[in-house]
Amino acid sequence: MGSLIKAIFGSPIFTWWNSATFGTRLFTARKGLKVGTDEQGNVYYREKKGHRRWVIYKNGPVEASRVSANWHGWLHYTVDELPSEQIVKSKSWEQAHQENQTGSNAAYQAAPSSSEPKYEAWRP
Repeated sequence: MGSLIKAIFGSPIFTWWNSATFGTRLFTARKGLKVGTDEQGNVYYREKKGHRRWVIYKNGPVEASRVSANWHGWLHYTVDELPSEQIVKSKSWEQAHQENQTGSNAAYQAAPSSSEPKYEAWRP
Protein backbone atom coordinates (compact mmCIF):
# COMPACT_ATOMS: atom_id res chain seq x y z
CA MET A 1 0.00 0.00 0.00
CA GLY A 2 2.83 2.42 0.88
CA SER A 3 4.51 1.90 -2.47
CA LEU A 4 1.23 2.59 -4.26
CA ILE A 5 0.79 5.90 -2.42
CA LYS A 6 4.40 6.82 -3.14
CA ALA A 7 3.93 5.92 -6.82
CA ILE A 8 0.80 8.08 -7.08
CA PHE A 9 1.86 11.10 -5.05
CA GLY A 10 5.51 10.94 -6.10
CA SER A 11 4.57 11.20 -9.76
CA PRO A 12 4.88 14.40 -11.81
CA ILE A 13 1.11 14.77 -11.71
CA PHE A 14 1.32 15.93 -8.09
CA THR A 15 4.95 17.02 -7.61
CA TRP A 16 7.08 19.66 -9.28
CA TRP A 17 10.50 19.03 -7.72
CA ASN A 18 11.45 15.95 -9.74
CA SER A 19 10.21 16.99 -13.21
CA ALA A 20 7.60 19.13 -14.93
CA THR A 21 4.05 18.58 -13.72
CA PHE A 22 1.24 17.31 -15.91
CA GLY A 23 -0.18 20.85 -16.05
CA THR A 24 3.14 22.30 -17.21
CA ARG A 25 3.49 19.66 -19.91
CA LEU A 26 -0.09 20.25 -21.07
CA PHE A 27 0.45 24.06 -21.18
CA THR A 28 3.71 23.52 -23.06
CA ALA A 29 2.07 21.24 -25.62
CA ARG A 30 -0.78 23.68 -26.24
CA LYS A 31 0.88 27.08 -26.03
CA GLY A 32 4.64 26.57 -26.05
CA LEU A 33 7.10 27.09 -28.87
CA LYS A 34 10.44 25.33 -28.48
CA VAL A 35 13.29 27.81 -28.93
CA GLY A 36 16.34 25.77 -27.96
CA THR A 37 18.18 23.32 -25.76
CA ASP A 38 21.31 23.62 -23.68
CA GLU A 39 24.29 21.31 -23.20
CA GLN A 40 22.49 19.42 -20.40
CA GLY A 41 19.47 18.66 -22.57
CA ASN A 42 17.13 21.15 -20.87
CA VAL A 43 14.53 22.46 -23.32
CA TYR A 44 13.55 26.15 -23.43
CA TYR A 45 10.18 27.48 -24.56
CA ARG A 46 8.38 30.72 -25.14
CA GLU A 47 4.65 31.30 -25.43
CA LYS A 48 3.36 31.29 -29.03
CA LYS A 49 1.14 34.31 -28.43
CA GLY A 50 2.53 36.00 -25.38
CA HIS A 51 5.71 36.82 -23.53
CA ARG A 52 6.22 33.93 -21.07
CA ARG A 53 9.48 31.98 -21.13
CA TRP A 54 10.24 28.74 -19.30
CA VAL A 55 12.44 25.66 -19.16
CA ILE A 56 11.66 21.96 -18.91
CA TYR A 57 14.58 20.16 -17.26
CA LYS A 58 15.72 16.95 -18.93
CA ASN A 59 16.24 14.67 -15.93
CA GLY A 60 16.91 15.12 -12.27
CA PRO A 61 15.70 17.73 -9.84
CA VAL A 62 14.02 20.96 -10.86
CA GLU A 63 16.90 23.18 -9.77
CA ALA A 64 17.53 26.70 -11.06
CA SER A 65 21.29 26.28 -10.85
CA ARG A 66 21.03 23.78 -13.72
CA VAL A 67 20.40 26.71 -16.10
CA SER A 68 23.56 28.20 -17.62
CA ALA A 69 24.22 31.93 -17.38
CA ASN A 70 23.35 32.56 -21.05
CA TRP A 71 19.95 30.88 -20.82
CA HIS A 72 19.33 32.48 -17.42
CA GLY A 73 19.65 35.89 -19.04
CA TRP A 74 17.13 34.94 -21.71
CA LEU A 75 14.68 33.40 -19.21
CA HIS A 76 14.72 36.56 -17.09
CA TYR A 77 14.35 38.97 -20.04
CA THR A 78 17.85 40.41 -19.63
CA VAL A 79 18.52 39.65 -23.28
CA ASP A 80 16.04 39.00 -26.08
CA GLU A 81 18.42 37.20 -28.41
CA LEU A 82 18.51 33.44 -27.89
CA PRO A 83 21.83 32.06 -26.63
CA SER A 84 21.82 29.58 -29.51
CA GLU A 85 21.77 32.53 -31.95
CA GLN A 86 24.44 34.69 -30.36
CA ILE A 87 28.19 34.32 -30.20
CA VAL A 88 29.28 34.16 -26.59
CA LYS A 89 32.88 35.06 -25.93
CA SER A 90 34.31 33.28 -22.91
CA LYS A 91 36.83 35.02 -20.72
CA SER A 92 40.10 33.26 -19.88
CA TRP A 93 39.15 33.17 -16.18
CA GLU A 94 35.66 31.72 -16.67
CA GLN A 95 34.94 28.18 -15.60
CA ALA A 96 32.41 25.79 -17.07
CA HIS A 97 28.88 26.05 -15.65
CA GLN A 98 28.27 23.76 -12.70
CA GLU A 99 25.00 23.14 -10.93
CA ASN A 100 24.59 23.68 -7.18
CA GLN A 101 26.66 21.08 -5.30
CA THR A 102 25.15 21.69 -1.86
CA GLY A 103 24.40 18.42 -0.08
CA SER A 104 26.78 16.38 -2.21
CA ASN A 105 30.36 15.25 -1.73
CA ALA A 106 31.46 17.98 -4.15
CA ALA A 107 30.07 20.78 -1.93
CA TYR A 108 32.44 23.52 -0.80
CA GLN A 109 33.91 23.01 2.64
CA ALA A 110 35.83 25.78 4.33
CA ALA A 111 39.19 25.02 5.87
CA PRO A 112 38.98 24.28 9.59
CA SER A 113 39.63 27.31 11.76
CA SER A 114 41.90 27.45 14.75
CA SER A 115 40.36 27.05 18.20
CA GLU A 116 41.41 30.58 19.12
CA PRO A 117 38.88 33.24 18.05
CA LYS A 118 40.15 36.14 15.96
CA TYR A 119 37.91 38.61 17.71
CA GLU A 120 36.84 39.55 21.19
CA ALA A 121 33.17 39.05 21.90
CA TRP A 122 31.26 42.07 23.17
CA ARG A 123 30.11 41.87 26.77
CA PRO A 124 27.58 44.28 28.21
